[in-house]
Amino acid sequence: MDGERQSLGSSLEQAELGGVTVLFGERRGRYPQGNSLAVRGSEESLVIDPSLGLYPRRSSLPPADRILNSHCHEDHVAGNPLYRGVPCHLHEADLPGIASLDAMMALYGFDGPEADPWRKALVEQFHFEARPDALPYRDGDVFELGDRRVEVIHTPGHTRGHCALHVLPDDVLYLGDIDLSSFGPYYGDAWSDLEDFERSLERVRGIRARWYVTFHHIGVLEGREAFLERLDRYAAVIPTREERLLEFLAEPRSLEEIVAHRFVYRPQDDIPFADPVERRSMGQHLERLVRDGRVREVEAGRFAR
Repeated sequence: MDGERQSLGSSLEQAELGGVTVLFGERRGRYPQGNSLAVRGSEESLVIDPSLGLYPRRSSLPPADRILNSHCHEDHVAGNPLYRGVPCHLHEADLPGIASLDAMMALYGFDGPEADPWRKALVEQFHFEARPDALPYRDGDVFELGDRRVEVIHTPGHTRGHCALHVLPDDVLYLGDIDLSSFGPYYGDAWSDLEDFERSLERVRGIRARWYVTFHHIGVLEGREAFLERLDRYAAVIPTREERLLEFLAEPRSLEEIVAHRFVYRPQDDIPFADPVERRSMGQHLERLVRDGRVREVEAGRFAR
């Protein structure tokens, strides 16, 4: 089930999960869109991950005494400017990334030809505004809203500070960019970590909830069985990438050959930042395979299984 859906017009939909409203972006939050949450408490209200999907709603934005960003990525902070003057909260590990545009760029680790267009996109497409006043939260922190509360669960890997957020008593687990999509986990930025991501997947596996909400693609799932089915398929993308890499290393290859082959994106995908994402993602797999003795460096810069 997808909760009680309501149409707000031609492309704007929302789902009511008790005191939590899921505000869907276009195409159910497909990137660069996303699905934001509005949580209403008897004493305070907050909005989680204001997305591009809130701009068409600007005439009737949900009220917020504070905004929570699950992590510091462009699509999750895109709607922050709609709440100027409202306190902004971010996990302490990601907090430096929102302090300036330069700091945000460092989070991705992009340089070379792709850096300038991406910097421009952050401002023009994603409305980036620095928030040096943002406040840190930590694993286990609780935002008390009166008759509701939001519990912080640190789930790093996608970024250093990525968090899931559990809204109680409605029992809504917001997974952020553990988005359960067929694309699989994304760990392609300078602040990403493959093995942290794997540990985070195991952590959320152990959390029981009635509703599971993702920022992209899936939207809302009801029940643990549906969640675990999606989670298993999503997590399986990691070993699949690694096995494909091992097959490719049947003969010696360089990291640049691995990048050009494409393991994260499809070869036909025209994505300007594909190379650095492939380099960071598959470089982590390569390092692990070397460390585990499954791959060796047969000559300088060339690896084989």
